[in-house]
Amino acid sequence: MAENLQILVVEDDIDLANAIIEYFDLEGIQCDHASNGVLGLQLITNHHYDVIILDINLPKMNGLEVCKGIRSQGIDTPVLMLTAKDTLDDKVKGFSIGADDYLVKPFAMEELIIRTQVLSRRRSGQVYKLTVEDLELDLQQKQVKRADQEIKLSPTGLKILECLMRETPKTVSREKLMQFVWGDDQPDSNSLKVHMFNLRKAVEIDDQLSLIHTIPGHGFALKRESIT
Repeated sequence: MAENLQILVVEDDIDLANAIIEYFDLEGIQCDHASNGVLGLQLITNHHYDVIILDINLPKMNGLEVCKGIRSQGIDTPVLMLTAKDTLDDKVKGFSIGADDYLVKPFAMEELIIRTQVLSRRRSGQVYKLTVEDLELDLQQKQVKRADQEIKLSPTGLKILECLMRETPKTVSREKLMQFVWGDDQPDSNSLKVHMFNLRKAVEIDDQLSLIHTIPGHGFALKRESIT
């Protein structure tokens, strides 16, 4: 039984969409449905989903355009693409614009359930841009902006910021942060302290809202509210 998963099915074949929704309902998985790409993009932009099941051939806006659109907004919800085509070119194109998994029609509902549950346990690594409040990290350009003002960071500072932004608003332990940035070849813990100091100094400009918080005994969090 799934743990209160919320899925969006973007599929113009109403019979197939209804079959997916009914099968997922039996597994305790809640589904919203969009019958075209434009509506799907609107729902994704305005609601949180654990996984998006996205057909490629959609009216108004195809699935590739929808996927590319949500990744450009920094939305890191995992995307499972559905398609009737089974060629390497289609798969490469789907993965290159931000899809996380791929399933060719016709497929077994059991396989769709399993893949959906696996994807729901992680956030997508395919996102192009991360945004928290007025702070923006472009992962392709390695560029950081706050309130449209460019911020220069070291490669290590960029990795720390990426980790914090991917996990926002959750607290990230020092151990997890160091593993993300340095892997198994880790420096002493004082190095993280120095890099965090420099990151705060760069990101917390003038009287702007504080975003990077130390959570005593736990680690760090990047989020809007102040820690008291």
